[in-house]
Amino acid sequence: MTGFIFVLADAGASSGAGDSEISQWTWLSIAAFLVILNGFFVAAEFALVKVRLSQIEKMIAENLPFAKSAHWLAIRMDHSLSACQLGITMASLALGYVGEPAFARLLEPIFNMVGVESKSTLHICSFVVSFSVITSLHLVIGEQAPKIFAIRRPQSMVRWCAPLMVFFFYLLFPFMYVLNWATEVFLKMVGLTGGGGHGSVHTEDEIKAVLRESYFHQQLTDSEHSLLNRVFEFDDLLCREVMLPRTDVQILDINLPMDELVEIIQKTRHTRYPVCDGSLDSLLGVLHVKDLVAVDVLQAEFDLRAILREVKKVPEGMPITSALNLIQKSRQLMTFVVDEHGLIVGVCTLENILEKIVGAVDDEFDSAEVPLIQKVGDCEYLVQGSALIREVERELNISMKIEGVDTIAGAVMERGEKVPEVGEKVEFDGAVAEVIEVSHDHAEQIRITLLNDSSS
Repeated sequence: MTGFIFVLADAGASSGAGDSEISQWTWLSIAAFLVILNGFFVAAEFALVKVRLSQIEKMIAENLPFAKSAHWLAIRMDHSLSACQLGITMASLALGYVGEPAFARLLEPIFNMVGVESKSTLHICSFVVSFSVITSLHLVIGEQAPKIFAIRRPQSMVRWCAPLMVFFFYLLFPFMYVLNWATEVFLKMVGLTGGGGHGSVHTEDEIKAVLRESYFHQQLTDSEHSLLNRVFEFDDLLCREVMLPRTDVQILDINLPMDELVEIIQKTRHTRYPVCDGSLDSLLGVLHVKDLVAVDVLQAEFDLRAILREVKKVPEGMPITSALNLIQKSRQLMTFVVDEHGLIVGVCTLENILEKIVGAVDDEFDSAEVPLIQKVGDCEYLVQGSALIREVERELNISMKIEGVDTIAGAVMERGEKVPEVGEKVEFDGAVAEVIEVSHDHAEQIRITLLNDSSS
């Protein structure tokens, strides 16, 4: 477009491009070539910006043609884009200088045939028509079409543009060097300094948006989309949010007879048990059931303390990524979560942690778990009290705005400001929660009814 604006000031200045019909068509051919050349540089520029370096490296591994040339350009992104911009500018200026006057001269005989004899009228009409035609060709063939094609198929476009772009890169390098130096000087004058780079690092929210878009366009399956989203949430979770609460932990009391302890193990069928002196406040160690296989537990001289394993403790506010690292290093798959007062508030196992990524992992002895969130009616959901607030908010598309607690049972107690009772109702923004079942002063099941504006 710069070339067309330039030519307005001196329309027809190139009318001497050729007096013969052959010369005129020659100049029009040059104009067509310049339009295509402009389109080539536009396609190369947008393909370089759109394609990722990892995609080019994959093409190199697959031995695709010109992939190495594309990689050579991509790692010199600033200079490669400068070559594209310089090529676009030169092609546009040349097109404005050559195309419009030559096209206008070609139209003069046609206007003479329809009776337009005034030189000024002839000049204006031929200029308007030729300007419109050249501008349309420039926009469609030289700009829009190659741009859209490069955006939609950047990988193939960057490969096929690469060899010629490498040639132009070396051809135009002296000009690019001067122009880049002048650009850096100007940017420093306006206060912009630092390294270049046309790529940008995506934030977590942007990556999630890309995943949602890919899922919407069926590039990701339900399981893939769900798994990737859980991976992002994984790093934000704390031990207290994934632990088994203290009230649900099955312990072995060292004061009980060994036959009673064996009976408890046979009934509950866990792999590891906390062994305590009365309660979790007096934790002695962890019993692994496999350690009982090689001993006669019913002998009078048998001491359970002799086969107990070391206790590992983590603070309730520790990220589960750190707890996972501790478990991997210590090879102890059960850790005990303590609060700020040093009291054990729950147990965190490898299973608790991994389930936040892959979902529920039940072995042969686990009973079928009730879903944490289950739809039971129109705008009605039955929610387990242990469900995390963030999961309820995401699944039901509501905002509870409760701070200091992690589970929906805690949210109900916090909002109700008392120990929950069956039938008690509390209101949140867009929803009403009703306590259905209570056990040990803990809301086990809660019915959440969405209001009309929330469900919509």
